[in-house]
Amino acid sequence: MKLVYILLFGLIFTLTSHAQETAIEDVIKTDSTTNSTVTTKSDTTTTLKSPPPSAISPTINTSNSDLCTFGVAGAVQTQILGISAGTQFTDLNCEKLKNAKTLYDMGMKVAAVSVMCQDRRVFDAMMNAGTPCPYDGLIGDEAKLAWQAEIANGGSPEVKSDKEKKKEMTKDEKTVAASGGIAALLLLLLL
Repeated sequence: MKLVYILLFGLIFTLTSHAQETAIEDVIKTDSTTNSTVTTKSDTTTTLKSPPPSAISPTINTSNSDLCTFGVAGAVQTQILGISAGTQFTDLNCEKLKNAKTLYDMGMKVAAVSVMCQDRRVFDAMMNAGTPCPYDGLIGDEAKLAWQAEIANGGSPEVKSDKEKKKEMTKDEKTVAASGGIAALLLLLLL
C-alpha cells in the first residue's frame, strides 16, 4: 500500500508540474500600438442680458410735523438714459396757520387775527360777523370804516404780504410746469 501511495503521489506531482509548464507555455500574448489624433474646433458666443441701471428718485424728508412742506419726487429709466428729480413745495396756508397760532400763544391776538385775515375767505367772514380785520393798527368800527374806504377807492382787502406770497405761488407753478415738461420728454424717450 505504501507503494501505491508513493506511485500515486509521484503521478500527481508529475501531472501538476506538467500542467504548470503547459500553462506558462500556453499563454497568448498580444502586443498592440495605437496612434490617434483628436482635433476639436469650437465656437462659443456668450450673450449677457442684464437690466440697465436704475434711476432712483431722491428721498425728500418732510416727516417733521412742524414743517409746512411736502416733497414730490420721481424717476424715469429707459434703456439708454435714467433721470430722477425731486423738489419740495411750501404749503402757504399751513404757514399762515402756524404763524397765527404762534402769535396768539404769545398774547398777540390782534396780530394773529391780522395774519388770518390775509386769506380772503377769513376777511369776508370777519366782515360778515361784524368784527372786521385790523387796518393799520385800527380795530373794531374804525377798522371797518377804513376797510370800506379802501374798497370804495378801488383798493383790495387783500393784505400786501398775501400778494407777495401769490408771486411765490407762481414760482411753484413754474416748477410744476417745468417738471411736467421733463416728464413728457422722458415719456417720449420710453416710446
